Amino acid sequence: MNMNLLVVDSMTWTITVLGWFIVFAALVFLIGVFYMVPKILHWGTQRRIERKNRLEKVERKDNNQEISGETNAAIAMALHLFFNEMHDEESNVITIKEVKRRYSPWSSKIYGMNNTNFPR
Repeated sequence: MNMNLLVVDSMTWTITVLGWFIVFAALVFLIGVFYMVPKILHWGTQRRIERKNRLEKVERKDNNQEISGETNAAIAMALHLFFNEMHDEESNVITIKEVKRRYSPWSSKIYGMNNTNFPR
């Protein structure tokens, strides 16, 4: 039986082109979703903030509120002290105790062997 790879049925071309189109369309859709989701989330949070400010009647000074260096240093020092106090002091000594067990015939493998004489 001789298979010729150059001879391709029209159904094969249809399935191949349709498959490529579906994959390409899915990739374009996912790219659109990945670009639009952050914009939608940002729009929703800005809308919520504006609604909150309208209810409180507080004027916003600036969108980019920055914290001073002294405040950042105080927060970093507090976090450093908090996380370092969580660890216990260890002696770095490992103790291995040997466990002595008595012999028990119930767990012995030799009693599980069957001595059957098979004819040779």
